[in-house]
Amino acid sequence: MKTTIQSLFQASATAVLLMAGAMANAQTRDTVATETEVANLRPYDQSGINVFESPKDNDAVFKNLKLKFGAGFTQSFQALEHKNTSGGLYKLSPGFNTANANLFMDVQLADGIRLNLTSYLSSRHHNETWVKGGYIQFDKLPFKGQIWQDIMELTTIKVGHMEINYGDQHFRRSDGGQTLYNPFVENYIMDAFTTEIGGEILVRKGDLFGMVAASNGMIKGNVDSLIATEQDPNIHKSPAFYFKGGFDKQLSDLLRVRLSASYYTNKSSGGQTLYGGDRTGSNYFMVMEKAGGTYSANAFSGRVNPGFSKQVNAFQLNGFVKVKGAELFATYEAAKGRTKTELDQRKATQYALDAIYRFGKKESFFVGARYNIVKARLANTPAAGTTPAIKYTEDMKVNRTEIGAGWFLTRNVLLKGEYVKQQYKNLPAANYLNGGEFKGYVVQAVVGF
Repeated sequence: MKTTIQSLFQASATAVLLMAGAMANAQTRDTVATETEVANLRPYDQSGINVFESPKDNDAVFKNLKLKFGAGFTQSFQALEHKNTSGGLYKLSPGFNTANANLFMDVQLADGIRLNLTSYLSSRHHNETWVKGGYIQFDKLPFKGQIWQDIMELTTIKVGHMEINYGDQHFRRSDGGQTLYNPFVENYIMDAFTTEIGGEILVRKGDLFGMVAASNGMIKGNVDSLIATEQDPNIHKSPAFYFKGGFDKQLSDLLRVRLSASYYTNKSSGGQTLYGGDRTGSNYFMVMEKAGGTYSANAFSGRVNPGFSKQVNAFQLNGFVKVKGAELFATYEAAKGRTKTELDQRKATQYALDAIYRFGKKESFFVGARYNIVKARLANTPAAGTTPAIKYTEDMKVNRTEIGAGWFLTRNVLLKGEYVKQQYKNLPAANYLNGGEFKGYVVQAVVGF
């Protein structure tokens, strides 16, 4: 207990020091904001919370090229413990995790044309600097004619190697050092996030919106031929197509309602990563990992990747309601797919519910709870009843409960923490996750600007 108290004190002291240093930077940013304004950009600070697709301001005035740099920094202190039936887990003790940092570069190139480049400066999976991706966004087109003006009055076009707009959950997740949008420490158990090369066309009319998009269906460029397998002779790489539609309405000063549905499909990929495209890693370090593992090689602790690397079809339904300071965000997700060495598609299902209450001046404080459950059949596991000699259960089940709270010292500086408990059920006895559970608390100091 004494060690835990001392560790928590050290974490809190470090967080305060981080925030004190960041306040000066935040104040400096305020004084130069008008000089570096970039239109139709989701803010990287508190004002970007509950912003989904980037804003659409057709009245923004362009004078000349403008460049804006932003960043996200996160330092975590973790006190988690884990167990399973067979033992052999990584030895954990309270301590600081590797600090995460992102760098954002946004450029207003022309009237209604914006460029973004995002880099991971430091993360668990890649300690060195990596480019996440970049895109060019058109809210206006440089063509003469009323027809183009009428089209772009409602349309936003994005092209590049970018975070794909599948579902609404990815707008609330932690992304490397940019963890300010997430009221909790970690993302969903089944984390639908990836970057792919493609284009998106988003149309907004009043409270309604719809999007059609296509991509290469892989996390990076690929000109290699696929390798045929006994189970799958198809060596053709297929593009991915994804769609989104819904409505987002501010019904009154106190009530906002949003509902969206998304669908993603890829029939033949050389390396599909819809549920494994995060290049930064989990915010729970080394939980439920085997002894001898490393931070970078075991970067996705606590998550479930169903491994749909050759084919995937996924559907996500999201609902968001905000009544004054109280908000609910719900997710239902159903996906199926397979690897290149499987004949049949497997299924994975996810449910999640966030309940948040924000209060105080400018909603500077919040408390919340999240419940998340995933049911999925593991890769290369036969369907129930097909192989009676093998004893297994068809669907593994993982459930997580998080209870958290946070405090925005300024719109750029956040201190948040949570208590988490995650359990693994319905696994084969030979699987080291059988009987698995981890629990404890994590505290994070966050800066975003």
